[in-house]
Amino acid sequence: MDVSKHSAYRDYEWAIEVNQLNLTLLGIWPENHETKQKKLMSDIRVIITLNLITWICLIPSLHSLLKIYDDIMSTIDNLQYTLPLLMAIIKLSIMWHKKNDILPLLNMIKDDWLKPKTSEERNVMIKQARIARILTIFCSCMMLISLIFVVVLPLFGISMRYRTNRTDSDKSLPLQTYYVYDKEKSPFFEITYVLQCISATLSGFMYSGTDSFLTFLVFHVCGQLENLKKRVIDLDKFHDFRNALSYNIQDHIRLIRSINIIDNVFTIMLLGALLYFAILFAFYGFLFGTMFSQGRNVSVTRLIFLVILSFTTFTHMCLYCVVGEILFAHCEAVYEAVYKYNWYTLESKKARNLLMIMIRANKPLYLTAGKLFPMTMAMFCNLLKTSGGYISVLLAHRE
Repeated sequence: MDVSKHSAYRDYEWAIEVNQLNLTLLGIWPENHETKQKKLMSDIRVIITLNLITWICLIPSLHSLLKIYDDIMSTIDNLQYTLPLLMAIIKLSIMWHKKNDILPLLNMIKDDWLKPKTSEERNVMIKQARIARILTIFCSCMMLISLIFVVVLPLFGISMRYRTNRTDSDKSLPLQTYYVYDKEKSPFFEITYVLQCISATLSGFMYSGTDSFLTFLVFHVCGQLENLKKRVIDLDKFHDFRNALSYNIQDHIRLIRSINIIDNVFTIMLLGALLYFAILFAFYGFLFGTMFSQGRNVSVTRLIFLVILSFTTFTHMCLYCVVGEILFAHCEAVYEAVYKYNWYTLESKKARNLLMIMIRANKPLYLTAGKLFPMTMAMFCNLLKTSGGYISVLLAHRE
């Protein structure tokens, strides 16, 4: 039973709506036949966002870091904001630069949803899109909770910061920053506070939005690989074996190209995320180890905030590796489907054509960090071991 075109378009809009809303807000959602005026407005939005975060948060945070780098507790407090800000800027810049590279992927996704398909193939696509949607909503909620702790609670005098005389006076901003002007005076303090809140919110959208978009792209490809595997298994049920095999070979090549494009777009982001996670995981381990071993006085609210922030960081890094592992598993499943097919019962010419998929599917396909490290759960476990070793070094140095 084929899916109607109207139903297919509704499915397509449902699948992309969350990611389209996030990236359109940031000005980096690629569109076909975008007018010059609309492109200009999107570019202006990106430029304003980048400048706002850079000058209001990132540079003052780095300036503050130069003044307190000899105090490890203040350094950790600084880096837990500075590194996400830096990552958000890197992600937005890459997505902005790669808009034209991403557009063919979105056109492919639209074609996949709108082309004729069986209800079984539709169900597979809906399942994968629903998983991506759930992960997007979950990551967005975690980011929203973190933002509430950072920008809302300080309004009521509840600071999430590690405050010292070197970094704070009577009035405390959400982020540890140092400005060339006197931020204590009114209305400079109020203006700076509002701008930091806006910048932190935009950074949260950038950080989680790009991760959600990566998840959306990968799970769509996984759905197409699952449908390809099913068609390969059922090759003998097609009336015209030659045309069916030709279609599947072309579809497999198309999906391999899509994976390569995704990897090219996101590989630098993943490398940055890997380094960012390794640094923060080691520092958070040291921080929690110090708090529990020395019994430092930490408010319950700040402790909850630190747990949420560390859990969010851990979840995002784990998500990269889980998504990479799932993609690898689906690629392997296609190879296994061809390998287990009764190719030896076919005519030699047909069997030789079937080898086309086997040869291409035999090459492992990963998402990579900087084209160096495959994003798999094995790599994630090795990263945890390495960061755990640095925690031991930091704790030993403290003693």
